[in-house]
Amino acid sequence: MSFQLDLAFLRKVARQAGAAILDVYGTDFGVEHKADSSPLTEADMRSHRVIVERLSEQYPDVPVLSEENVEEYPYEVRKSWTRYFLVDPLDGTKEFIKRNGQFTVNIALIEEGRPVAGVVYAPVLDWLYWGSSEGGAFKQDAGGPPVRLQPQQPEEGRVRIVGSRSHPSPEMEAFVEEQRKSGAEVELMPVGSSLKLCMVADGSADLYPRLGPTSEWDTAAAHAVVNAAGRRVLSWGSEQELPYNKENILNGWFLVR
Repeated sequence: MSFQLDLAFLRKVARQAGAAILDVYGTDFGVEHKADSSPLTEADMRSHRVIVERLSEQYPDVPVLSEENVEEYPYEVRKSWTRYFLVDPLDGTKEFIKRNGQFTVNIALIEEGRPVAGVVYAPVLDWLYWGSSEGGAFKQDAGGPPVRLQPQQPEEGRVRIVGSRSHPSPEMEAFVEEQRKSGAEVELMPVGSSLKLCMVADGSADLYPRLGPTSEWDTAAAHAVVNAAGRRVLSWGSEQELPYNKENILNGWFLVR
């Protein structure tokens, strides 16, 4: 039986997970910290449970790897996976804790180490992005009609760079300065979560250099949207696409353009 992905179903699941997050967002929630010191809230876990349960019901033969269950699937188990879902139930937990709205639900389908479809939902903003290698990329803004994302040429002499709101770095400052020295007018936009990749996908930013650590689940869904919109996510200093299902699940530096 051939595999058929239902992107409308994935969008529905992302919205359901977003609703579970918003149930916690307005409360006096507690914050725990994982072994790597990253924050964890009840919202992360509620979203995780919604997504894993729904995907497992709909696609019982496809594994679901989430930021919150990664320890259950060591590399010896997942290295043979040719198809799986890669999920970040709440990307931008720091933004969630700050209550600035710049956090997302991320669901990606990975095939042969590449993100071939993805859904990114920002519950507070009510922005929904999705894309696939076969169907193109779209954004739906606050219940409006879906808009197809098309490749655009950057404005001559101007570079809009999106960067991390919570993880500034000297390397990023040096990159921006290098662009300025080349004569470009640089606009730097600090944004949280996977929205940074989505802003390059929708044409509201030209470049997203990530010169610091991320994990595969942070990027996979938005990476699929970027690809479907005719843009690229490249390992730093190369023309090679960022890979997935590595033994070390951390990403190297990368550039979205």
